[in-house]
Amino acid sequence: MFTTAAPVKTALPRDLFSAIADLKRELNAVILAHYYQDPDIQDIADYLGDSLGLSQQAAQTDADVIVFAGVHFMAETAKILNPDKLVLLPDLNAGCSLADSCPPDEFAKFKAKYPDHLVISYINCTADIKAMSDIICTSANAVKIVNQIPADQPIIFAPDRNLGKYVIEQTGRDMVLWQGSCMVHETFSEKKMVQLKIQYPDAEVIAHPECEEVVLRHADYIGSTTALLNYCQKSDRQSFIVVTEPGIIHQMQKAAPDKQFIPAPPLNQCACNECPHMRLNTLEKLYLAMKTKTPEITLPESTRIAALRPIQKMLAMSV
Repeated sequence: MFTTAAPVKTALPRDLFSAIADLKRELNAVILAHYYQDPDIQDIADYLGDSLGLSQQAAQTDADVIVFAGVHFMAETAKILNPDKLVLLPDLNAGCSLADSCPPDEFAKFKAKYPDHLVISYINCTADIKAMSDIICTSANAVKIVNQIPADQPIIFAPDRNLGKYVIEQTGRDMVLWQGSCMVHETFSEKKMVQLKIQYPDAEVIAHPECEEVVLRHADYIGSTTALLNYCQKSDRQSFIVVTEPGIIHQMQKAAPDKQFIPAPPLNQCACNECPHMRLNTLEKLYLAMKTKTPEITLPESTRIAALRPIQKMLAMSV
């Protein structure tokens, strides 16, 4: 749930970086940002990470205000973990196609068909779906978490079918999958991927497990966003075809400036491999959110408590 006051006209300062730094001190605020944000936001963030790292930081922060430069499910997760803190999302329209692909009413009916199944949900889902889950996971820890579940315990995995298929392949578990997906990670073209590999024969293909199987079969390495970043730093290769949202390339170039990073192309001549929701957040909107203390993320307490338990299980199982 999101709440916001009536729009307030606020003049923007000339130096947004300095003004945001001042507001951080004034509010005792922390800025958490995902790797898929614009470079300016990445550079001003107190912590930059993927869903697992951001969840861990949200659970540990002693700030009074959390400014979440990401999408709504991430800000909701921060609020679930910090009910007494002010959680701000710079743009209310920063949603998630994957989270939207799993409506709570439909998922409740789906879950009812498998009463003996444990529900493991990818963190890219709404608070309502988290509240119906037993354990939350991220792309960084999904395999580790599933491997900790007794072999005779049947599992529902939601909402991402591609990550679910990858986890099945890695663990050998026969899970029931909800058929959701991420619009960005399903836009990559296998044909264009093969053409890129021919064009750059020495490049390694590194991919996120939300991608489709036909794309993942060409990958030399598959991992979460943070895992991809770490891998390219350690690899002896000098060039990489990056098959995920290209926002991460900003950090890859900072970490390994002498290496080449080639964004994987989408199916059509478009910018579809950029998440339109992530890119709604801007430095200007982040400043205004801090200045006006809106939009604020709020949740019904019953939903928050129900969603907290599976998140806490994930954090405990990720140690």
